[in-house]
Amino acid sequence: MKALVTGCVGQDGSYLCELLLSKGYEVHGLIRRSTAEDLQRAHLPGLKNVIFHYADMTDYGPLASVIRSVQPDLVFNLAAQSHVAVSFQNPVYTFNVNALGANRLLEAIREHCPKARFYQASTSEMFGLSPSPQNEETPLKPQSPYAISKCAAHYSIRVYREAYKMFVVSGILFNHESPRRGSEFVTRKITKALARIKYGKQEKLKLGNLEAKRDWGYAPDYVSAMIQMLEQDVPSDYVIATGEQHTVLEFLELAAEIAEVELPGHLEIDSSLMRPAEVPDLRGDASKARKELGWKPTISFEELVRKMVEHDLEVESH
Repeated sequence: MKALVTGCVGQDGSYLCELLLSKGYEVHGLIRRSTAEDLQRAHLPGLKNVIFHYADMTDYGPLASVIRSVQPDLVFNLAAQSHVAVSFQNPVYTFNVNALGANRLLEAIREHCPKARFYQASTSEMFGLSPSPQNEETPLKPQSPYAISKCAAHYSIRVYREAYKMFVVSGILFNHESPRRGSEFVTRKITKALARIKYGKQEKLKLGNLEAKRDWGYAPDYVSAMIQMLEQDVPSDYVIATGEQHTVLEFLELAAEIAEVELPGHLEIDSSLMRPAEVPDLRGDASKARKELGWKPTISFEELVRKMVEHDLEVESH
């Protein structure tokens, strides 16, 4: 069995490739030439058995060529411009990669490998202003160009599933973190900064909205759900979430306690880091995934924060 993973050098992609390899898949990864240096990231030695291909989500030709040559059984589309703040700065590029990129990949599969099973990485950001808890039937009310682009891809999945009878699914994943999370995301920004502050390498931690409420889980748990979705008899969309909710301030205070860092004097609220349109309240209802996939999270919020803090303390101690 062959699996193709776009976005294979990111947090989710790296964990997913490792899991697929452990299950005996021949794993192919899609990378851009401009990000080839990402292969040197500390967490990528586990991907040494991945077969890499160069292609870009904005260019149909190379995508179609990879699909045609590899003939994958499973395709996981994790590639994205995934930072909300950047999407406000560059909405056209975000839409090109996230929405049109998914369509390019779907078309390449439909034309060259229609029996492949396809996973689309959707996001809780699509729910926007809808009240929590949110499930698969909750109305989508996006609040950012990133969320809009993901909504477009999400609806494309439904059209391809219904119109062409393709086995395509969307995983509506709520926030999921790990020591591999990019440092531009608030959780990793916090844990990395606290470690640097503890060892005298940084003075201030600048943050925006501390009251945003999020449902945070552990990334390796969430990538296992991706595979489970493609193992079902009938394609469907699933919310993946813990069902628990915490504010950014709660994450920060717990991380500071674990790192043994006193926040006063080191924390600075920077209004420039506030979103132009905020998503105040995300909490997922993963009842469908628990029932149909048998999926559930394996570690608590406290354990997740501890894993991230201890990792960054180790890194910054040298």
